[in-house]
Amino acid sequence: MIQNYLQSVKKQFLFAKTLGDQCFDQLSDDDLFWRHSPENNSIAVIVNHLNGNMLSRWTDFLTSDGEKKWRQRDQEFEEIITSRAQLISKWEEGWKVLFTALESINEENYNEKIYIRNQGHTITEAINRQLGHYSYHIGQIVFIAKMRSGEKWNSLSIPKGKSSAYNANKFAKEKHTAHFSDEFTKKEK
Repeated sequence: MIQNYLQSVKKQFLFAKTLGDQCFDQLSDDDLFWRHSPENNSIAVIVNHLNGNMLSRWTDFLTSDGEKKWRQRDQEFEEIITSRAQLISKWEEGWKVLFTALESINEENYNEKIYIRNQGHTITEAINRQLGHYSYHIGQIVFIAKMRSGEKWNSLSIPKGKSSAYNANKFAKEKHTAHFSDEFTKKEK
């Protein structure tokens, strides 16, 4: 059961990352730094925050509090990223630390208690907490990307008005076991 959960959650995280990757591919450099208003975050700021959170939460995941003393959370919401290359670098860095940490979880350490700001979590709770947090922010990235792309937007899932055709295709196949995200993340492999 543990391995099934870990495999599933890795695919969920990969799906979330893929959504971000596909947004970046559809945007100009200017779009990555656009803000609806001064109170709102740009995609670059969201990526900077995700990077800081991922590095803090997943570095030494099993042995130290997820809120590291070196983390500067308030600075994550400043315009620190200044180029597409830097944005992609921070994006990839955070995900690499996350996926490396997930690979370190096994049957022997799965029952360890994880702390985030001195609050104890099971490994499942800690992972689910971060999956929810990252999905929330990636949803923001998708929303901004879709606004900025307008009519040029290429859907990241089932295109508007195409649900019937999509479902007909799915139900034309034999019942089988697969993760829902496999068709969306194949491009990443």
